[in-house]
Amino acid sequence: MENTAYIRLHHRVLVQPNQKIYLHDIAQIIVDPEVKEPLSKLIIYEASESDRNIIIIDVIQVVQEISRHFPKLGIEMLGPTQTIVEVVYKKKKYSLPLFFITWLLLFFGAALTIMNFHEDVGMEAVHQKIYEIMTGRKNEKPLLFQIPYSIGLGVGMILFFNHVFKKRLNEEPSPLEVEMFNYQQDLDQYVIMHENKESMKKIDGH
Repeated sequence: MENTAYIRLHHRVLVQPNQKIYLHDIAQIIVDPEVKEPLSKLIIYEASESDRNIIIIDVIQVVQEISRHFPKLGIEMLGPTQTIVEVVYKKKKYSLPLFFITWLLLFFGAALTIMNFHEDVGMEAVHQKIYEIMTGRKNEKPLLFQIPYSIGLGVGMILFFNHVFKKRLNEEPSPLEVEMFNYQQDLDQYVIMHENKESMKKIDGH
């Protein structure tokens, strides 16, 4: 073989409807400069309306296309064995009334959840008891503890989620981001198993 191409598929890429998908769109390529330009522009797939919004490109499909056009080229595949191609259609405009309704539901839902939790564990009684132990006096509304506690609750949530509006406090991912990442990984694996025709052939035995 006169040359070897090292190819690493991307995990997920975005394309437009009816777009031709070239090899350089879905993979990193390391190969001799003389071969890289035509290899990069090799058409692997062309998105159509029948594909809907998810296309799975398998490593076998990529190898077959390369071998068909570059029969003397050696191929070394690295990394993922499938690429998830997401076809991005025009996004619908956001509805401002729907946004405010959703915001209100989330706000009051979260507020009620916190209040019900505090009521269940008797947080007010705990504050009263701590105040009595520390000062020797009873107080039905120990604001000395309740105000700092309320502020600390808000600050703690900001630190926990690692965001103030769109600003990130540090580079460490928040627990919510980690959970979303794990969810996306599971979702991608499900899509690969159910959308990949090569895998379905093996499962169905056809």
